[in-house]
Amino acid sequence: MQTPSHTWFIGLSRRKKAFMLISADLFFAMLALWAAFSLRWGEWYSPKGDEWYLFAAAPIIAVPIFVKLGLYRAIIRYMEVRALWTIIQATTLYALVFAFVLYESGIKGVPRTVLPLNWLNMMVLVGGSRFFARWWLGEVYLNLGGARALKRRSKKNVVIYGAGSAGVQLASALSHGHEFRPVAFLDDDASLHRQKVNGLRIYPLSSLRYLIERHQVSDVLLAMPSATRARKSEIIHLLEPFAIHVLSMPGLSDIAQGKVTVDALQEIDVADLLGRDAVPPDQSLLHANIAAKVVMVTGAGGSIGAELCRQIVRLQPTSLILFELSEFALYALEKDLLHLLSKLNNARPITLVPLLGSVVDAQRIEKVCKAFKVQTIYHAAAYKHVPMVEKNPGEAVWNNIFGTLYTAQAAINSGVETFVLISTDKAVRPTNTMGATKRFAELILQALSLQQDAGADTRFTMVRFGNVLGSSGSVVPLFKEQIARGGPVTVTDERVIRYFMTIPEAAQLVIQAGAMGQGGDVFVLDMGEPVRIVDLAKRMIHLSGLEIRDAANPDGDIEISFTGLRPGEKLYEELLIGDNVCKTDHARVMRAQEHVIPWAELEPMLAVLAKATEDDDFARVRAVLIDAVAGFSPQCGIEDLLWKSSGSALS
Repeated sequence: MQTPSHTWFIGLSRRKKAFMLISADLFFAMLALWAAFSLRWGEWYSPKGDEWYLFAAAPIIAVPIFVKLGLYRAIIRYMEVRALWTIIQATTLYALVFAFVLYESGIKGVPRTVLPLNWLNMMVLVGGSRFFARWWLGEVYLNLGGARALKRRSKKNVVIYGAGSAGVQLASALSHGHEFRPVAFLDDDASLHRQKVNGLRIYPLSSLRYLIERHQVSDVLLAMPSATRARKSEIIHLLEPFAIHVLSMPGLSDIAQGKVTVDALQEIDVADLLGRDAVPPDQSLLHANIAAKVVMVTGAGGSIGAELCRQIVRLQPTSLILFELSEFALYALEKDLLHLLSKLNNARPITLVPLLGSVVDAQRIEKVCKAFKVQTIYHAAAYKHVPMVEKNPGEAVWNNIFGTLYTAQAAINSGVETFVLISTDKAVRPTNTMGATKRFAELILQALSLQQDAGADTRFTMVRFGNVLGSSGSVVPLFKEQIARGGPVTVTDERVIRYFMTIPEAAQLVIQAGAMGQGGDVFVLDMGEPVRIVDLAKRMIHLSGLEIRDAANPDGDIEISFTGLRPGEKLYEELLIGDNVCKTDHARVMRAQEHVIPWAELEPMLAVLAKATEDDDFARVRAVLIDAVAGFSPQCGIEDLLWKSSGSALS
């Protein structure tokens, strides 16, 4: 409890506090020596003769040693247990010097046991006084805000999951903070149960409900920075029924590199919910198309494009061309990459070239490829938001189909070695325009690969995968935003399932798959098990410390609302059109054998598609897509906003 004495003491200057500590230690030096004599003789001791000189010498010896070893520089209320070692060193050195002075002085009649008793007394008095002061001031801090005032801040009671070294460090760090108060540990190790660490008892997970009720615990902090995602997912699943806010320590690598501190708690990474650990990359595949080469990424400012760029700069290309339509996205990416490069110890300098431009500008993209002698292209530029593309199908055709065509032709004309298309699982038996245009883009690259003369320079590769966590348009940031607003959380349909992968893993696998292509290959990434979107929403609500409001729990916090499938959406996605798939040397990459349309047949379709798009004849556009893309079965009518406003009707 804060008192006037707290305010008075903490409000003193550092000089005055040091003076008070020195005065106390002067007194302790004499008190310790007197107590040593009293304990040795077993009676109330009174100094005689030359023994008075010892009482004068004790503080004169002690204080300079304590000053030298920094006992008066420590901030008492932030002292940790390890500060006791400094106190032991200081009092031991004092006791040795005092013993030397005693024997050199020639003073007779001092029992030898007085010296160790003096050392023990001094250690107890000096150490005990510091830790008493730390306890006394532990809940008070000085807040500078105009006038200096002391405030006690209410802390949240929390439980730390994991009583290992990371958990102990976290508890110690939080004890000096102003937000959380650790009240107990949880741990799976039965041998630790009922034990105490730093005054906190260790409980099994089964005691969590008891701790929540007794201490009004608001959060569980996961202190397992080295645990695998599978293990974290298992623990998170066990914590879900409690509807308690779950936070996590950062990873050991981030702590070791100094990016964050031990107590820099963060929201649970949604990737931990999937329980999927990334496969270690094949370094030879990662470097094959990038190291010491000129690399270009189109759509560099997007979620996948930006992550590709971040991973590419770590692989030491000669130059990295950032080709992007959005000025702000390009500015933000360049700034991010320059910051990243400043932290990397690359053996050679890397040139970043930020270029504004659109992939539908054929002349611009070919000039770029020739001017910078591009050797590898990662084509990530695309319109991918399904409902938005349904409302603007013409722009999707230009960007996704003709943008890919123009970039591929620029690659051929410029002698680019490798061209990697970032595709999507929505290209498989699509029910929407976005998926159909992406499959058409794949068909273009397959046809061009067959059309090229033998020995042509450009290898075309396509990499197909599902949703990535945290990307623009992903449900994860949407759910977080809706939960923060208090709901409702909107899910299109209770039956909807999706494949998910983290952005870094997807980008890493794209780079490796691109290196395995021989020409015209379609690679699909192993996305793991599909996830029900409604289950993902429920887990995110629970892990935010909230309860779902429904008929069974009308007093809950967040409602889940089902809005119905949007135009073009599927209940589930696929990665393969047929069953003709084979393994590769990488455990997470498969090669698909898909139907190919020869360039002689595809070229006339492109001409019809271009004319129909220019004329806003979207019925004709759809007919061409249905004819070219196997399994394309539109789920909705033509939704183009301009087409609908003109009063046109489906034929």
